[in-house]
Amino acid sequence: MKISYVSTQAVSQAMRYQMLRMQADLAKAQQENTTWRHADVGVAIGARAGQSLSMSREIDRLKGLVDSNQLAKSRLSSTQLTLQEMTKASQELLSALTTAMSGTSDLSIVQAQAQATLDKMTADLNTNLNGEYIFAGINTDVKPVNDFLDENSPNRQAFDAAFVARFGFAQDHPDAANISAEDMADFIETDLEPLFLGAAWNDPATGWSNATDQTITSRITLSETAQTSVSANIPGVRKLAMASAMVTNLFADGAIGGEAADVILEKAAALVGEAIVDLANQQSYTGITEQRLTNASERMSMQKDLLTKNINDLEGVDPYEASTRVSGLLAQIEISYALTSRIQQLSLVRYLS
Repeated sequence: MKISYVSTQAVSQAMRYQMLRMQADLAKAQQENTTWRHADVGVAIGARAGQSLSMSREIDRLKGLVDSNQLAKSRLSSTQLTLQEMTKASQELLSALTTAMSGTSDLSIVQAQAQATLDKMTADLNTNLNGEYIFAGINTDVKPVNDFLDENSPNRQAFDAAFVARFGFAQDHPDAANISAEDMADFIETDLEPLFLGAAWNDPATGWSNATDQTITSRITLSETAQTSVSANIPGVRKLAMASAMVTNLFADGAIGGEAADVILEKAAALVGEAIVDLANQQSYTGITEQRLTNASERMSMQKDLLTKNINDLEGVDPYEASTRVSGLLAQIEISYALTSRIQQLSLVRYLS
C-alpha cells in the first residue's frame, strides 16, 4: 500500500484559500447586517428580482408625485392667502363706498380707499413664489397684472383714452362737472365694461392682464389631475379692478360730482359686492383642491409604505440571523488565523530538536 503525504505548505495554502472565502462571506454578511437586505438580491430571490424592481420603480413614481403635490400645496396655500387679502380689501372698499353713497363722507376719502385697494390688489396678484408668478396661469415667468397707477401702463392709457373719446376732454377738465348721470352710466356700460369684463382685459395694447386663462394642471395621483393655480383673469379680480379703477381715476381731481358721481359709486358698490362673492367661491374651490392634494398624498404614502414592506419581505434578511452569521464568521477567521500561525511554526529542524 502506498502512503501519500501532505506537506505543511499545502495545508497552509488550503487554509489561506478558505480564509479568503470566509473574508468574502464576512463582507457580505456585514453588509446584510447593516442594510438588512440580501447582499446580492438577484442570487437570493432569483426570478422574483423583477417583481422587486417593478415595485421599486413604483415607489419612485409615488415619491415624485408626493413631492410635486407638496409644491402644488405651497402654491395653493399662497393663492388662498392672497384671495383672503383681496376679499378683506374688497370689504373695506365696499364699506367706504356705502358711506360715500349715504353722503356722510367726502369723495376724496373713498377715492383714497379705492387707490389703496387697487395698489394692494396689483401687488397681491403679482405675488412671486419660488421664481414663479402664481396668478399668471401657465405664463409663470411673466408678471400677470399691469399697474394701473402707472400713467404709462397700457391699461391706464386705455382708460384715459376711452374717457376723452366719449366726452372730448380729460377727467380733470372743468366740464367734467357737467356730465349727466345718463351719460356717465352709458360710458361705464359701453366703454369701460369691455376694458375689464371683455376681451380687452387680455389685450397687450390696452389690457390689464398678461396671464393666461389656462391654469396649471398637476397630476396628483397616478390616475388623477387637478387645477393647482388660479389666473388673474377670474371674474372677481376683473370686477374689483373695474370698481377700484373707476373710483380712483374718475374722482382723482374732484371735477366729477353730483349725479354722475352717484352713478359711479352705485356701479362700483355693485361690482365690489359681486367681486366678494366671486372671490369667496374661488376660495372654496381652492380649498377643495388643497384637500384633494392632502388626501392624494396620504393615499400614496400608504401605497408607498405597503410596497416598501413587500420589497422588504422579498429582499430582507432576518436581522438576528445576519448578526449571528457575522459573529460566527469572525470566530472562524480568528481560529483560522491561529491555526495558520501554528502550522507556519512547524519545521523538521524543530521536530528533530
